[in-house]
Amino acid sequence: MDRVAAMPFGSVYPLYLAKVERKGRTKEELHAVLTWLTGFDDAALAAHVEAGTTFAAFFEDACLNPASDLVTGVVCGVRVEQVEDPLMRRVRILDKLVDELAKGKALEKVLRG
Repeated sequence: MDRVAAMPFGSVYPLYLAKVERKGRTKEELHAVLTWLTGFDDAALAAHVEAGTTFAAFFEDACLNPASDLVTGVVCGVRVEQVEDPLMRRVRILDKLVDELAKGKALEKVLRG
């Protein structure tokens, strides 16, 4: 968990982007998911990527969407709703949202709308 906490968000962001674009989704849709979850706008997201902000600091600065508790399911063999560590749970929620977007789920459903 310490390894993930210290990992720069900017090192994973291009992987998220490549994953969704490979599946025909757009950067704008990815940013809609990131904004919904964290409250960050495009400028704030870019600043975190450029600054090398760690996942720990990224989620510490975020204003997590209260509906993020509705995100359930399995990511990498782990049920999101059963992850006890708050940071790891947030990371898994983000992973799950990106997975759903990449799998073609409607954006409104990914955003629990």
